[in-house]
Amino acid sequence: MTTPAELVGLMASVAKRDREAFERLYEATRARLFGVVLRVVRDQALAEDVLSETYVRVWNEAGQFDPGTGSPMIWMVSMARNSALDIVRKRGEATTADPDAMDPASDTPAPLARRDMTDELKQLLECVGRLDADRQKLLLLAYYNGWSRVELAEKFGKPLTLVRTWLRRSVLDIRDCLGLA
Repeated sequence: MTTPAELVGLMASVAKRDREAFERLYEATRARLFGVVLRVVRDQALAEDVLSETYVRVWNEAGQFDPGTGSPMIWMVSMARNSALDIVRKRGEATTADPDAMDPASDTPAPLARRDMTDELKQLLECVGRLDADRQKLLLLAYYNGWSRVELAEKFGKPLTLVRTWLRRSVLDIRDCLGLA
């Protein structure tokens, strides 16, 4: 498993157009990025296309990555997720995961998966767990399932401005909990 520090080094090499570093970065991150994209687009062939486009962007924009603002994995996940959401929105679809069908127990990883989690992910999950249940659900629907703010406002029966405020506060609370504020 590649450490965050190794990913930073690979990203710096990719910024210098090092093809071998790019291949290693791809091998170290493709499974996670594919999972993120597939959850949003819900179509394997489309997910593969989005993933390819994401890595083209990584190759072209690696020089813009700033390790002082976050990890390479978070940067690439954000890029992949945003590309996937753009595709879904262009196709006029919405991710349709039903929040009422979300089983809180299913969000807890199996013991083996928990062992493989990075310390960074464990800390993130702990911080999300500190939010109240509605804010957790809102955050997961927005950032994990790709729901729009309008869809969230309708689902929760709240004004759009309140939903935006809750999301913003939730993100700020998590940043504070992670020590990034």
